[in-house]
Amino acid sequence: MTLIKRVGKALAVIVVVLAVSGFAGHQYVNHVEKQRPVVTLAKHPEKVLFFYRDDCPDCQSIFHQIYWHNAISHNIVLINMNQPQNRHYIQKYQLTSVPTLIHGKQRYTGTNQQRIKQIVGD
Repeated sequence: MTLIKRVGKALAVIVVVLAVSGFAGHQYVNHVEKQRPVVTLAKHPEKVLFFYRDDCPDCQSIFHQIYWHNAISHNIVLINMNQPQNRHYIQKYQLTSVPTLIHGKQRYTGTNQQRIKQIVGD
């Protein structure tokens, strides 16, 4: 087998592995997004609060960015507002829409990538 064929096969294997890994990672994040755990914020006093709904298109558009940032920095609490027991946070944090990020006195509602990075600390 020539060197070019070996390199070609190796590259093909790498591309397939990366594609499968990317797809699996994407599917896993989508699975996490759909989970509806009850969140107790007293356990997370210094973290960024990310309020979202798993059926909200704007929330879905930024969820992967938020998730992967949190996978590295561990500074975000994901709060799915479709969980009925999380809805008391609507009054507590005066939420009017999602997605909303709150960190200390900083607050942002929307999908602007630059504003999100400012809040989460990128």
